[in-house]
Amino acid sequence: MSDARDATAVDTDRASSAPVVVARNLAAGYPGHAVWSDASFSIAQNEVVAVLGPNGAGKSTLLRMLLGLLPPLAGDLLVLGRPPRRGSPDIGYVPQGRTLDSGAAVRGTDLVGFGIDGHHWGFRSPLRSRASHAAAVASAVSSVGATAYAPRRFNEMSGGERQRLLLAQALVGEPKLLLLDEPLANLDVRNEAAMVDVIAEVARARGITVMLVSHDLNPLRGVIDRVCYVAGGGVATGTPDEVVTGPVLSALYGAPIEVLTDSRGRHFVVGLDAETAHPHASGH
Repeated sequence: MSDARDATAVDTDRASSAPVVVARNLAAGYPGHAVWSDASFSIAQNEVVAVLGPNGAGKSTLLRMLLGLLPPLAGDLLVLGRPPRRGSPDIGYVPQGRTLDSGAAVRGTDLVGFGIDGHHWGFRSPLRSRASHAAAVASAVSSVGATAYAPRRFNEMSGGERQRLLLAQALVGEPKLLLLDEPLANLDVRNEAAMVDVIAEVARARGITVMLVSHDLNPLRGVIDRVCYVAGGGVATGTPDEVVTGPVLSALYGAPIEVLTDSRGRHFVVGLDAETAHPHASGH
């Protein structure tokens, strides 16, 4: 499977800069249980990378390792030139299914402000003045197109509005790397497309690297540079056309896989059992 794992294409100008993430012979999991292993890849500055794979394959485990919440079982991992460390202000993170107590009367702007220091929930940094705090919040809210409704209570907002403000919270500390765990989950088609556009615009405007976990490749095809496909105990990285192919996925899953492409360029994976099915299309 070395051909699948080494399928890494980086533009010349990106390659000239130090990579944001470097993994060498990396293994992930917990003592006595490896989820995946022997992964070697790098993520360049300003790239938008989709982390794909079936449920339970270890996509969120990868994010936990990048956040310094889970040590590697084997191999080496560098994030922004150093080993991952918990609470790094250089990393913005939106976890999957993030919610607040339905009775909490938290305004959207307050929620965004909680992320000023990244790892300090709800406490303003003593190094920031009230004016600079407000300016940072306003900038983050504006960058995700949420200015009109951000002053409202968070628990009164729609799913799409909440997701934008959670993204703003991750951005308010001006991170260099943004990690998003299923940012399109539970969104309707319209909000899903809008969120993809917001993520792409934020990445371009702020010059940050984005890694986002998704169950669906197709809505992301126009904005991602590469994919990191986690399945069958292995990891394959490269462009969508390099990785989401029958031969590469068959090698990952250890079973015959066929990838069909329709006239609109959408990929459909055929040949997975119901327990491990990973549809790259959600019916739209």
